[in-house]
Amino acid sequence: MVNFDELTYELEIFIIEMKNIFDKANAKELINRIERLNSESKSEWGEMNVDQMLAHCNVTYEMVFSDRHKRPNSFVRFMLKLLVKPAVVGKKSYPKNGKTAPQFLIKERKDFKKEKKILIAYINKTVKLGEAHFEGKESHSFGVLKANEWNNMFYKHLDHHLNQFGV
Repeated sequence: MVNFDELTYELEIFIIEMKNIFDKANAKELINRIERLNSESKSEWGEMNVDQMLAHCNVTYEMVFSDRHKRPNSFVRFMLKLLVKPAVVGKKSYPKNGKTAPQFLIKERKDFKKEKKILIAYINKTVKLGEAHFEGKESHSFGVLKANEWNNMFYKHLDHHLNQFGV
């Protein structure tokens, strides 16, 4: 006999509540969590310092709003779309200590206040542009995405790393 309470609990471990980052209240909640970080915040897992984590989170937005990162060639984009996209834009949570793409690796220390300010500005810009702006927008690595896929990618990544630092 199936115990649905246990099954539901197991599913909750893997599927996270995906809030809408385009909603001002949800974005404000993320920003409030970011504001609770300080330069001495410690991670509960992983190797990044808090300033590196903020810079790491900024990479997602840099790929959308700047030309700072080289676009992968068509073969690499095809492989990313096939193998990585479902994990990035889906609702399944990221595992702790998961693999990170090379352009997301932040090896040097960063200016905490600067990275925090940049990340908050990117979140505000995303909200200001709105969901309609992202519907059918091409991703740096995954091709054309729906607005809900952009949302999942933005929200899930931030939520994962904010949880990593206990906020």
